[in-house]
Amino acid sequence: MMKKLGKIYLGAVLMFLYVPIFVLIVFSFNETKSRSVFSGFTLDWYRKLIHNDIIISSLINTIIIAVIASIVSTILGTLAAIGINNMRRVPKAMVMNITNMPIINPEIVTGVSLMLLFVFFAARMNLEFGFQTLVIAHITFDVPYVILNIMPKFRQMDPHLYEAAQDLGCGPAKAFFKVVLPEIMPGVVSGFLMAFTYSLDDFVISYFTSGSTSQTLPITIYSMTRRKVSPEINALSAIIFAVVVIILLIKNFVENKQAKKA
Repeated sequence: MMKKLGKIYLGAVLMFLYVPIFVLIVFSFNETKSRSVFSGFTLDWYRKLIHNDIIISSLINTIIIAVIASIVSTILGTLAAIGINNMRRVPKAMVMNITNMPIINPEIVTGVSLMLLFVFFAARMNLEFGFQTLVIAHITFDVPYVILNIMPKFRQMDPHLYEAAQDLGCGPAKAFFKVVLPEIMPGVVSGFLMAFTYSLDDFVISYFTSGSTSQTLPITIYSMTRRKVSPEINALSAIIFAVVVIILLIKNFVENKQAKKA
């Protein structure tokens, strides 16, 4: 009985999560702009999407910001995780609590505080809201997620492995890149992917730190909802969903292949 209830519950959760996405995908092929009646199949919205300069430029801008922020935050987060791991117990716990605060903190508080910080610097250093403020803001909230993914890998690793590599003739840099980095690499990759996903998806912080010259895709979509959401957004969402599914399938295939070799 409990197994059946568990399956029913799981099915209800999956339906709640994925049925709206499938409805969105279906209506991206709708012949008209109606969001309730499917009148016929067409690919016109996908063709119009390619020629929509506002959406395409926002998408490109979002991807560029996400890539830059993810790479920088992964480097900073990895270095920070190494430093935190070498701390003593009490300072380490204090630093981890401080590091986790931006994750627990509401995004609107982070967004407003960063906006006020940029306003302060804009008045003194001629800093303009736009691409650079967006990148800095995204790096700020991405770093804690990278640290959060890497720290468990240090706990799983033998703490004497680095010293053993040096005893066997490796220099400090070589011991890190040849021994430590491969051990924590799954956490580094997971941190990068999480940082990229959060940067790609963020709206609240981006809304407070963006300017008129540089906007991300979520902000552009939000501005469209004030009037009426174009079916071109449905087409774009369907493409993004398909790309994410393909990436997940490739990731699972590679991991399964590596597990079989191991």
